[in-house]
Amino acid sequence: MTTVSRPLSPCIQHCQLDTTNTCQGCGRTLNEIAYWGQMTEAEKAPVWERLEAQGYIALAEISHPT
Repeated sequence: MTTVSRPLSPCIQHCQLDTTNTCQGCGRTLNEIAYWGQMTEAEKAPVWERLEAQGYIALAEISHPT
């Protein structure tokens, strides 16, 4: 079985918003940043997937014996 290991937040402390209110450091929108602490894991999952697809995050896969 393989699971994905994720940090608590995608923030890399390089916070700078572009003209679309997207952080140049982590790739999250201003709304995602503001509500991150209140979001459930299910709400965060598509954000993590988008950030990985866009190259902001390289997630580590961890294999667990079945």
